[in-house]
Amino acid sequence: MSHARAASLLAAVAAAALLAAMPAKAADLSAAPDVAPEAQADVAAAFSPWQVRLRAIGVLPTDSGEVDGISGSDLSYTDSVIPELDISYYFTKNISAELILGTTQSSIHGDGSIGGLGKLGKTWILPPTLTAQYHFTNFGAFQPYVGAGVNYTIFYNQDASGAATDLKVKNAFGVALQAGFDYMIDEHWGVNADVKKIFLRPDFEATVGGADVKGTAKLDPWLIGGGVTYRF
Repeated sequence: MSHARAASLLAAVAAAALLAAMPAKAADLSAAPDVAPEAQADVAAAFSPWQVRLRAIGVLPTDSGEVDGISGSDLSYTDSVIPELDISYYFTKNISAELILGTTQSSIHGDGSIGGLGKLGKTWILPPTLTAQYHFTNFGAFQPYVGAGVNYTIFYNQDASGAATDLKVKNAFGVALQAGFDYMIDEHWGVNADVKKIFLRPDFEATVGGADVKGTAKLDPWLIGGGVTYRF
């Protein structure tokens, strides 16, 4: 075979390969726009992990406690209704962590064998609570959840009154259990109902009638509330 014929044959093969590659390249280019919408759909389907709720809650302590060394002594505490803010972060659509923030005031009264002492004082209570929650998502707009976590309660602006001339309730850790539900009206807004039980028993010291006393306040409050939910 002459060099001229070989060169012509190589040129023909190269031209055929180029023509064969062009449709494949065109197909790749035409498919590219189909990928972008899928990526956009994935982004649209991604959910924001953040959520906030604003509730009104009733704080209902258990009327119990005792002064050390005084048989039959008991304590009682006033109920209250306060606003509460909570912030949630969703690790998945089912599992989240919730930080609960609110503050309230409660008066402390002698009860049982020390009922005659009346009001012993009052204190402000700041009980930040962190819970881990599991959300059930197979009921449509109705989304119940359960949770458990830890509470650390800070007592501040404490004032003694009546027979007590000094009062100090000590900060304490507690355990929290929780159940509730969100009913989502749309993608972002919903209504919420929530019940929490906090097992909280801080120690206290007081001066009553000139004598130093101490004991345990068994608060163990129920927190019952409802409000609005917003998901980002």
